[in-house]
Amino acid sequence: MSKTIKIGTRDSELALWQAKTVQQQLENLGYKTELVPVKSTGDIVLDKPLYELGITGIFTKTLDIALLNNDIDIAVHSLKDVPTILPKGIVQVAVLKRGNVNDTLVFKNNEEFLSAKEAIIATGSLRRRAMWLNRYPTHTVVDLRGNVNSRLQKLKDNDWNGAIFAAAGIGRIGIRPDESINLDWMVPAPAQGAIMIAALGENDYAVEACAQLNHEETEICTTIEREFLNKLEGGCTAPIGALARIKDEEITFKGVLLSKDGSKKIEIKRVQQLGRHQDIAEYAANYIIERGGKRLMDDIKNESKKTNVYSTKSLTEDQRLLFHEKVKADSSDFIKTNPNRIHKRVVKEEIQNVIITSKNAVDALLMNFPPEELQFKNIYCVGRRTKRLVENKIGKVTHSEKNAKALAEYLVEFIEGTEVTYFCSDLRLDDLPTILEENHIKVNEVEAYQTKFDGIALDDTVNSVMFYSPSTVQSYKQKNDKDIVAFCIGETTAKEARKHFKEVKIAKVPTVESVIELVNEHYV
Repeated sequence: MSKTIKIGTRDSELALWQAKTVQQQLENLGYKTELVPVKSTGDIVLDKPLYELGITGIFTKTLDIALLNNDIDIAVHSLKDVPTILPKGIVQVAVLKRGNVNDTLVFKNNEEFLSAKEAIIATGSLRRRAMWLNRYPTHTVVDLRGNVNSRLQKLKDNDWNGAIFAAAGIGRIGIRPDESINLDWMVPAPAQGAIMIAALGENDYAVEACAQLNHEETEICTTIEREFLNKLEGGCTAPIGALARIKDEEITFKGVLLSKDGSKKIEIKRVQQLGRHQDIAEYAANYIIERGGKRLMDDIKNESKKTNVYSTKSLTEDQRLLFHEKVKADSSDFIKTNPNRIHKRVVKEEIQNVIITSKNAVDALLMNFPPEELQFKNIYCVGRRTKRLVENKIGKVTHSEKNAKALAEYLVEFIEGTEVTYFCSDLRLDDLPTILEENHIKVNEVEAYQTKFDGIALDDTVNSVMFYSPSTVQSYKQKNDKDIVAFCIGETTAKEARKHFKEVKIAKVPTVESVIELVNEHYV
């Protein structure tokens, strides 16, 4: 055993403690060792780009490069900081027996703030932030970075109630304050409390030496936790917790995924016989994904993207998920509608011909009258969804068209009689009544609802907008001057859009989903 094993480590107090622990265990087995603290990557050059080697971990990158350059034989890491996929050529050779897996709250004075509505807690961990806010939604969580010692000092120097640390970290270097409690309700990070040794797979001497330090139970548990993490999102950018324990030949696994603000939480607990546990991580990850986890992960991934598409009508969650990955869409209602009071005399007797061009008119009618009082012989509609709503709530639709102009032209040819009642908005377009009146069809307009503009000024990153009526176009123009790509639900909306924008696209059918399809085609 004459060869010296060079042990690479970061130069923080905790990292050095971990490296010295590995050093002592190797030397107890008779191996010669040397500690090699590595500080920065600035002067290290590789013959391959980092992305080709798959180096991603912010805390492990420096040591990965040192391994690949043969500057060190092994690297010692906190396993929770290690990416779930290692760079090419680097392998995990051992996991030491695990320490305290818990998170610890270090507090000032006393713990009374835990029952208070307002308190300030510090942590740099997305997971800890989300889990704390899930349990204490009225508290404020502030960012806290640095090594363990500097973070403890910042807690002393600031007007915070407490800060959260890994129990293993502050315990190992002997600086755990008396004013601290373990947070056993907080699911730890995957592999928290475990020390991992990495080496080049081709370095047989180092691999064989370190394999003797491996703790099998810790390896099994941390492998399950990290596989769960990998199945969910492959990195450490989401609030994910996981913990596996072995007792009485059974593995108990607990996993959790949260939104960054802690308002949403999906969790699973599963027990499996030891030896039959190979699918436990995949089962748990799929369970989380199928119960809203995919939506949560998509939200987290999209947070860094700048909005490039805006919908002038609020989109449902299901509609928002229809956009492909190149689209970051946001939405709000650019028009607000208020139903008017409609006098009873309007519907006192049967009306031969009624025109309804929007769901807002249907809602206004039903707010004023029960369906049985709406005696309409012939109902004419614009749009599939308006037709469906009318037939569900009021009665059979005689005929419908995609837009108001097409409906007017149909009525000129096929209407029974020479008079219609048109339930409309105060901001209705002129096309329909103008065409009818030019062809000697009398139009009795009933202002069923009022339309108010409620648009907002959009960010410069927005280069296309989804419109659903001429009013949404006008509302946009009140607050915005930018020439954007206009995605329109139909020809009537497009006609208004062409007055303001150079590029106007029309959906195949007048539905929100069809407009989304149009957007996706544009951003292929």
